[in-house]
Amino acid sequence: MSDVVSRRAAPGSVPGGPVMAHLRLADRFLPVWIIAAMVAGIGLGRAVPGLNRHLDAIQVTSGTSLPIFIGLLVMMYPVLAKVRYGQIGAVTRDRRMLALSLVLNWLVGPAVMFALAWLLLPGQPTYRTGLIIVGLARCIAMVLIWNDLSCGDREAAAVLVALNSLFQILMFSVLGYFYLEVLPGWLGLSTVGLHLSMGRIAGTVGIFLGVPLVAGFLTRIIGERARGRDWYENRLLPRLGPFALYGLLYTIVILFALQGHTIATHPGDVARIALPLLAYFVIMWFGSFLLGRAIGLGYERTATVAFTAAGNNFELAIAVAIGVFGVTSGQALAGVVGPLIEVPVLVTLVYVALWARQRSYRRPGSVKAGAGR
Repeated sequence: MSDVVSRRAAPGSVPGGPVMAHLRLADRFLPVWIIAAMVAGIGLGRAVPGLNRHLDAIQVTSGTSLPIFIGLLVMMYPVLAKVRYGQIGAVTRDRRMLALSLVLNWLVGPAVMFALAWLLLPGQPTYRTGLIIVGLARCIAMVLIWNDLSCGDREAAAVLVALNSLFQILMFSVLGYFYLEVLPGWLGLSTVGLHLSMGRIAGTVGIFLGVPLVAGFLTRIIGERARGRDWYENRLLPRLGPFALYGLLYTIVILFALQGHTIATHPGDVARIALPLLAYFVIMWFGSFLLGRAIGLGYERTATVAFTAAGNNFELAIAVAIGVFGVTSGQALAGVVGPLIEVPVLVTLVYVALWARQRSYRRPGSVKAGAGR
């Protein structure tokens, strides 16, 4: 991971091949490490009785444990420290990208998840509600990792994540009311009440995005002023980079350890919840990628839009499901299954993105990679 995000393909090189060829051993076998982390987490959860209770005992917000927050902080901080915040102004002038991202995240994404939940889980109201909540929670954390792995635009990712955070605070409760009460009523379907305060959502967003964002911003400002940009980007960032991978793997181990018993005792339910999630991630990613290319975005921003639209804020979704319906509810289980499916699927889509970059963005007459930066 550290080399994917720090070593861009040299000018004139073929993007997909050289990028993958120059990965460190740890990065080149990322899917293997992720699968190993999943297995280790499940094994740890089953081998140590009561481990999930101990891991979940200290919480930073209702439904989200401190060990998960630590993992997300370690994972996100190096990525946000790499962002060149001085270039963000140029990103905000790209109105096509901003408009496309907003439409995909706040109109298309929740609607797609609503449709899939009702189509594929018609007789499972608790799981269906949990999935709709997942669809409303737009990604503000792991998307930074997928974006960097796919050589997306870091500055654009920072802007879109910040934009999603703002809309999450303003629109999560409104859309929850619409998709769980209003729209089902219009369609003659069963309804579910969901009442959340903006303050509670703002607190969750502030913790999971605000802390690593401020840390990354201050690191760049202080580091560049003290030692210069050359030292910061060529000496400090390579040392920080590997911690994003360590944080990701640690987070996966903790997530699977927390839910290892549930996964092992309810495999059929997990499989049923996984099907609409898998369809959702594939539909959102490929649809977003094709739309980004269709409106003329370069590869880097197309990849950023696609991963931002496909990912979800599982921290918020789990916290909401547990806080409203209880820790043992079907809604909470659906929220937990979300990242368990999202991680392997979006890692696979990273490789699809790099393949598409090699095949489609360096041919004569194709959109130049990075256009719009």
